[in-house]
Amino acid sequence: MEIGEQLRQQRVKHIVSSYQLSGTDDLSFHETLAILLEQYPSPLVELALVETLVNCWWQVPMPRGCSFLTRVHEQLAVWQSQPIISTIAPEHFQQITGLDPTPIFGSSGLPPASPQAPSLGQGV
Repeated sequence: MEIGEQLRQQRVKHIVSSYQLSGTDDLSFHETLAILLEQYPSPLVELALVETLVNCWWQVPMPRGCSFLTRVHEQLAVWQSQPIISTIAPEHFQQITGLDPTPIFGSSGLPPASPQAPSLGQGV
C-alpha cells in the first residue's frame, strides 16, 4: 500500500477512534471497515462515516460496531445509484472530525463524484 493511501486510511481510523465506533466486536468491525475501504474511495467512506454519525446522534445508545458500518454501507450504496447529496458542509465536517475537509470536498466544497463499486454482499 502506498503512503498516500495509508494516510487516507489513517483519517478514517481517526474518525473511528474519536467516536469509539468499533463497539464490542473490534475484530469484526475492523475487518468490515477494511472491506469498505477496498470497495470505496477512502474520502467517500469518511463522508459516509460522518453522515451516519450525524444521522445517529439522536439515538440512545448510538449504534456502534458492525451495526454502524451497515448504515455506512447503506449510505455508500445510495450514493452509487444517485448523485451524492451531503447534508454536511465542509466546515461542519471539520468541526465533527477535526480533519481538513479539502480531501473530501476539494476546493469547490462539493463531495466527490459517485463511485461505481460493486456491492459488498452479505455480512455488511
